[in-house]
Amino acid sequence: MSRVYLESLGCRLNAAELERLARDFAGAGCTVVDGPEDADIVLLNTCAVTAQAARKSRQRVRALRRQSADARLAVIGCWATEDEARAEGFRGVAWVIPNAEKQRAVEIITGRVAEPAVWSPGRWGHTRAFLGVQDGCDHACTYCITRILRGPARSRPLAEALADVQALVAQGAREVVLSGVCLGAYGRDLGLEHGLATLVGAILRETDVPRLRLSSVEPWDMDEPLLRHWENPRLCRQLHLPLQSGSARVLRRMGRRITPEAFAGLVSTARAISPDIALTTDVIVGFPGETAADFAASLDFTRQMAFARLHVFPYSERAGTPATRLPDPVPAAIRAERAAQMRALGVELAARYRERFVGQVLPVLWERRDQRGRWRGWTDNYLAVATETDAELYNRITETRVLAGEGGVLVGEVVG
Repeated sequence: MSRVYLESLGCRLNAAELERLARDFAGAGCTVVDGPEDADIVLLNTCAVTAQAARKSRQRVRALRRQSADARLAVIGCWATEDEARAEGFRGVAWVIPNAEKQRAVEIITGRVAEPAVWSPGRWGHTRAFLGVQDGCDHACTYCITRILRGPARSRPLAEALADVQALVAQGAREVVLSGVCLGAYGRDLGLEHGLATLVGAILRETDVPRLRLSSVEPWDMDEPLLRHWENPRLCRQLHLPLQSGSARVLRRMGRRITPEAFAGLVSTARAISPDIALTTDVIVGFPGETAADFAASLDFTRQMAFARLHVFPYSERAGTPATRLPDPVPAAIRAERAAQMRALGVELAARYRERFVGQVLPVLWERRDQRGRWRGWTDNYLAVATETDAELYNRITETRVLAGEGGVLVGEVVG
């Protein structure tokens, strides 16, 4: 019986894929272990969304080889797709599996077809269950390599997705996170009108999942039926809307199908439906042709939107994307300087959002104890909370009074 160690880099869809791989390896008779040093087979699900992510994937392959000298390595995912020949050249790599073959990874590695297996919360430090329901993308953002590596948009049939959620709930999941490369496109290839809204509605109606969370949704894929689901308290009060730039001129060069005015209108509608919703976003700085005025406009617009969290990326050239052919590249030093300014704003906005909830009682899903022995968990609006208690809180949702902020974490006490 093989002992398998699994690790993932990058997005929530990669995390969802890792959870499915863990179940499939168990269903094929393997034992999933907690460390690479204990494994016969080590699998890394890689990322290549930026040049830094690709570099990190390469570095992690080397590190895993050092940690597990006798194991055979399987390198799968986006970097394995982008640079298959290079991945095959790494010492100890026995399998390089691109995205097109990822669904068959367990069969390719073990030679066996997996039987159904049980989800196990907490293996990767969280009790949330990540579920991939969509893959690929049909949009044409000029900077994006993910759509090239992942292929066209395609959706898991609604009945299968619903059955997956029901199974996860039956196995103890208290929160399910729906993930996809372009989650808002869910159901379009299946001929479903308002596809993601239809799926969310079915899950809320037909399952007992206490909390449902959505990963990233492109702003042009948001519609009224989907927004209305945030009236249901079981849909977590978090919406990740990628902005990428607050400059209309840069958005056009990026091929983004949104304007700052339309984005602001969407934010206003979301907050009218769910006033305390955590609106989080991605921002790229230093895109080719971004002037000082463009960056200032982006910084100002980001401040106006009062996001709860920012993910900031200096523009990264990715071979094969149209953006690499655009004129007026921004020097790397200026990209880094702009990223630092945007990240500083993100810290300020996140602190301001957290402070709103001091004194309030919020539901927290508890995941683990930290180095100080405190329980750590997440509110439905994606705020990290810590509490000191001798009670067993693992995978429980409790009402928790927020007492104070402590760095990027809220400190609270369980009530009731």
